[in-house]
Amino acid sequence: MSESRILQAYAQKTPGSARLYERAGRLFPGGVTHVVRAMQPHPLFVERAAGSRKWDVDGNEYVDYFGGHGALMLGHNHPAVREAVIAQLSRGCHYGAAHELELEWAELIQQMVPCAERVRFTSSGTEATMLALRVARAYTGKPMLIRFAGHFHGWHDHVATGAEAPPGILPEIAARVLLCPPNDISRVREVCDGRDDIAAVILEPTGATFGQIPCPPQFLRDLREITARRGIVLIFDEVVTGFRCSTGGAQKYYGVTPDLTTLAKILAGGHPGAALVGRAQILEVMAPRRSGTRTELPAVVQQGTFNANPVSASAGITTLRLLCASDLIERANRTAAAIRDGWNAVLRRRGVNWCAYGEFSGFNLFLNPDKEAVSPQDIYAGKVPWTKLKGATPIELLQKIRAGFLLGGVDLIGWPGGPVSAVHDERDVDQTVTALDNLLTMLESEPRT
Repeated sequence: MSESRILQAYAQKTPGSARLYERAGRLFPGGVTHVVRAMQPHPLFVERAAGSRKWDVDGNEYVDYFGGHGALMLGHNHPAVREAVIAQLSRGCHYGAAHELELEWAELIQQMVPCAERVRFTSSGTEATMLALRVARAYTGKPMLIRFAGHFHGWHDHVATGAEAPPGILPEIAARVLLCPPNDISRVREVCDGRDDIAAVILEPTGATFGQIPCPPQFLRDLREITARRGIVLIFDEVVTGFRCSTGGAQKYYGVTPDLTTLAKILAGGHPGAALVGRAQILEVMAPRRSGTRTELPAVVQQGTFNANPVSASAGITTLRLLCASDLIERANRTAAAIRDGWNAVLRRRGVNWCAYGEFSGFNLFLNPDKEAVSPQDIYAGKVPWTKLKGATPIELLQKIRAGFLLGGVDLIGWPGGPVSAVHDERDVDQTVTALDNLLTMLESEPRT
């Protein structure tokens, strides 16, 4: 097989990253600390970041659409967030006790998110979804979970299974999860009508991976009706969509209120922090119980060394206040739309049958494996099978695309696509559109395999 010229050029541009990767290989499995950061011939090692941009260890500058894996709605190192964190660090970073900042943080969430009658903090989105499922099962007394293929809810055992349990996950746990095709309300209704042991349904309300597999709003309304009628807990995983679709997440934007919601990423202003929020009656299973004159442990006991960490709370409060007091969400949405429009104009001009699509502050590039005539409208209308939208592209091509964009000074998440922050601007859009044009030229000159 001939070596990729794109990957060769990337390696020549990033020798410092190559040296650090060699060192990382002696420390980390696969040489990385997150599977998504892996790439060939080596991952990118970053030295600093500010605003919409970051710089690698070789001094190369990139427009950044990794965005802290979606956490950085205000971009890197926002001055107000930085000042709040520095001020809190001078007062202490961990009290091991309750503090007023956690009240202020929770009150903001309660005001913003429609279902948030009560709040319980965790440290990550994975912890939040794990807690949500435990709470739902404890509240209903039922064991089964419905989730949807392609939707991501963290890496814990209850949501990391497909049709079969992968190595390391007990088949008994996988058997408690019912996997449905995305957006198939008939299948959900059929499953729910056929059994009475379902505790909860969980989904990303804009569709898998922030709309890579879009979810029609009517599906959410139908799902709410089905679950409410049967006493099934409806869980919106708004780890990404919370504070991107609107100040109250997808549920506020669509007017569909779930029973429980998981939040993370933007919630803590780019610092570690997450939460489970929802109906008071359901979350009461986490409150201590009274038995006569005795106090007993809650039905669901939750610990967490860094729950409501004051540094994360200070960053989160500052971020949420800025979002509420401005048009930052709408600004990010407009920028993402400009990227999608610019990319589609390039693809039409060059006669390439890919297409850019997405909603809110996200964008995706559909690589159209069957080379059919496909428009963004076809994707939104559900005319493209979900299996083609996610996971159908060979990893080798995805690696070349990411490396090609890096050569153009743009860093995308590898599916390919990414979230846009409120501080990305016209210069970033222009560079991102030009990077796609240049990538297509590079792909045309790649050796045939």
